[in-house]
Amino acid sequence: MQPVDFTTLTATCSELRANWLPARTEQVYQRDRHTIAIALRTMKKREWLDISWHPQATRICIAEPPPRTPDTFTFSQQLIHQLGGLALIAIDFIAPWERVVDFKFARRPGEAALYHLYVEVMGKYSNAILTDANNEIITAAHQVSQQQSRVRPIQTGEPYETPPKLTGTIPNLNESQTRWQERVSLVPGSIKKQLLKSYSGLSAALLDSMLFAANISPETNTDILTADDWERLFTKWQEWLQTLETLESGKFQPAVTAKGYTVLGWGGITPAKNIQELLNQYYTDQLNQQSFSQLRHQLTQKLSNILGKLKIKAQTFKDRLQQSDQADEYKQQADLLMAHLQNWQPGMTEIILDDFETGKPVAIALQPDKNAVQNAQKLYKQHQKLKRARAAVEPLLLEVQAEIDYLEQVEAAISQIENYQNTEDLQALEEIRDELIEQKYLEDLEYRRRSNTETASTNFRRYRTPSGFEVLIGRNNNQNDYLTFRVAGDYDLWFHAQEIPGSHVLLRLEPGAVPDEADLEYTANLAAYFSRGRESEQVPVVYTQPNRVYKPKGAKPGLVVYKQETIIWGKPQLGTGDW
Repeated sequence: MQPVDFTTLTATCSELRANWLPARTEQVYQRDRHTIAIALRTMKKREWLDISWHPQATRICIAEPPPRTPDTFTFSQQLIHQLGGLALIAIDFIAPWERVVDFKFARRPGEAALYHLYVEVMGKYSNAILTDANNEIITAAHQVSQQQSRVRPIQTGEPYETPPKLTGTIPNLNESQTRWQERVSLVPGSIKKQLLKSYSGLSAALLDSMLFAANISPETNTDILTADDWERLFTKWQEWLQTLETLESGKFQPAVTAKGYTVLGWGGITPAKNIQELLNQYYTDQLNQQSFSQLRHQLTQKLSNILGKLKIKAQTFKDRLQQSDQADEYKQQADLLMAHLQNWQPGMTEIILDDFETGKPVAIALQPDKNAVQNAQKLYKQHQKLKRARAAVEPLLLEVQAEIDYLEQVEAAISQIENYQNTEDLQALEEIRDELIEQKYLEDLEYRRRSNTETASTNFRRYRTPSGFEVLIGRNNNQNDYLTFRVAGDYDLWFHAQEIPGSHVLLRLEPGAVPDEADLEYTANLAAYFSRGRESEQVPVVYTQPNRVYKPKGAKPGLVVYKQETIIWGKPQLGTGDW
């Protein structure tokens, strides 16, 4: 993940000054343990300013409004208590080339600042610290005790001390090319490494884009750079410093690059509307991608563990049922023994008697210390014991098998969400996580956001058949239930892979509309693709009217029964299309 460097911070602050000074503080909301959102209002607009001290994604930018869920963090409550209704009057750096921004708040524009919110953009040491006019710390996002840092503790009531000053050489617009080149090439090495070592205030991403603009590989050794190379690079170096010195937001050119983003336009592939939108989109996507990968791995591992244990339990029950199949055999042996008591002799360990029906010899094991009647009674007892075991085990096996079917359905839903492409993918995974919490398979209630299917999202997968009919596909069990029992109309058709875990698929039809065979095949291919049979050449798919699909009483999310279905063969390889 590309970190916010001094250049990016300068660009975003320049844009914020141009558009958001002065602004009134109306609300503070903490999105998560690393990010607060401050509602700012000017004469023309109202937006939310995100301030994040995330160790990998520290940033300051205008972002989307926060969700309408309760804010339970104390840091945001302390901020709104102090800053609510005040005016944001200035956004300044505490010192040249320092990545610490001072947000100043006063009763009204033109008055002295009452509070300072210092945002320290320093990777894993990032922080947000509120002080009064005398720079006494009121609260901090991350407090640092004396035990944690003797150099710079951050505690409520203590005076705010700025971070240690930069020790390296600061870039200077007035430095000559000769002096600059001498400094960079003093020790031979790759040009990128030597620039990083020679000056403060640089970042790997900035140098990659600068060298790209100068048409020089970052790994090129300083010894082999030509005079033209040095001149082109110095020109870009000067362009960079001039842009920083002007502090005009219009001088920056925000754009998406192959590996991240740039605010200088170098290496840009897709221009961005503004720096705020660029940073918000980039870090939202990066953090969502990170959350998606972690959550998908956690859910997959958890389901794998639970299913493994359930399948072992199911196999144990099946083995016990298989043993109970011998119940009638024990009774038959006991009956034979009672009918041939005269054939028994003391001390026998086995007796061979002819079967009543087939006449074939049957070997019956005996205990030599018991007589014939006692041996028969023992066989009758074994018969009764196994019969009772079957009666007890059968419902247990059905219960475990139903649990396995449900979790395999969940597993299939996760397998269909392979990669993060947009926020809907993460949302679908979060809904699966919440569902598993609700069903008591997960215990981590900290992340729970929903309590029932009433709040299931409706970001279904959507496609069009050859005739133009809409097809909706559920991304998880809650969406499947919502699709089938809330969205489906009387004229629609409901599709599902036959007896295979998969998504509910709905073919939307207007009154009187009749789908062609191609429409049915197209929808069946989608149902096959979004099922556990995706790797098969053909998958049996059933379709019926939605009013013929039912949810058994007490059934888990996504599990249904249906009737009067028609079977059609779906080809998963034809259902992929261009998602």
